[in-house]
Amino acid sequence: MRRGLIARSPAELPDAALAARLERVRAAMAQARLDALIVYTNNTRAAGVSWLTGFVPYWSEALLVVPPQGEPVLVVALTFRVKTWIERTSRVAEVMHTPRIGLEAGRMIAARKADTAVGVVDFDHLSAGIVDDLARGGPRLALADATALFARARAKADPTEIALAAKAAAIAHRALAQARRDGESLGGMLAAVDATARTLGAEEIYLAAAPDLSRDTRLRRIEGEAALGRTFALRASVAYKGSWVRVVRTVGAETSACRTAVDDFAAAVALLPSEAGLSRFASWLVEGCRATQPLDAVMGSGVAAALLPDLVSVQARLDIDGVPMLIGAPALIGERGEAAGLLVSPQFD
Repeated sequence: MRRGLIARSPAELPDAALAARLERVRAAMAQARLDALIVYTNNTRAAGVSWLTGFVPYWSEALLVVPPQGEPVLVVALTFRVKTWIERTSRVAEVMHTPRIGLEAGRMIAARKADTAVGVVDFDHLSAGIVDDLARGGPRLALADATALFARARAKADPTEIALAAKAAAIAHRALAQARRDGESLGGMLAAVDATARTLGAEEIYLAAAPDLSRDTRLRRIEGEAALGRTFALRASVAYKGSWVRVVRTVGAETSACRTAVDDFAAAVALLPSEAGLSRFASWLVEGCRATQPLDAVMGSGVAAALLPDLVSVQARLDIDGVPMLIGAPALIGERGEAAGLLVSPQFD
């Protein structure tokens, strides 16, 4: 369950941007000859529905039904008491409340056209119970996976999405600045980072740490206290208005090594979507939103390349003069022939 404030800002997420995204998806649906599209959402897989409507659930689950014309309909397993909140934070034609979202969505689609061709985003990850209920509600519905269709439609970042990602990155950047080499304890620093991010408006923040880079460079969730080495790293995964980014900061490294790391990382990121720059590092990972997961692994030293969206978060391990360092920041892939650029410049302490 999320803990941060979720509220819609028409200035930051205008109706015009949501309408344009919906038209892009509908154009893809028409080309694929789909009569309807279904997008699943819950508190961990909110990215698809939030991109189309602005809705981000605190808990529970829902299905967004996108018809060929008109605004989408949100079928939610939430109780009626949150109806007005959903309507305030979402751009949808109607909010329907039911404990069996698949059954209601299936009935609604079938009522319009019994033998509807329905695309389902992330079909392979939809629960068997919801799939069975879709079939019960619409026995003649033809369900097909529409993940690739949706990923292509949303890969191009619009100015609104870029601005939200930049705001999320700035929040993560300022929050991680609370971690300093003279900090009293790792737990205290993590608490300060979390509090700062939420004060700045983050809907959610997840923190991971590598407490002693000389021993282990793996980032993990910290329970309790952990002894800090001379150099350590923190990673903040931050959500703002449905936009997720990751920022990684190494603390305790020498100034000259930090400058080299930032320059090398920025130069490698500039070559994206080519792997040529990042492949020189000890390990690296590029994540971006393709469908319902906020941050999918789309490229990496141990990840097969997939469709690369314009907005990505990049992480890497560099070894500078024999000293391991972790670095990471969101980036915007340039137009053809243009260099990719970081939304925030990585900083160290």
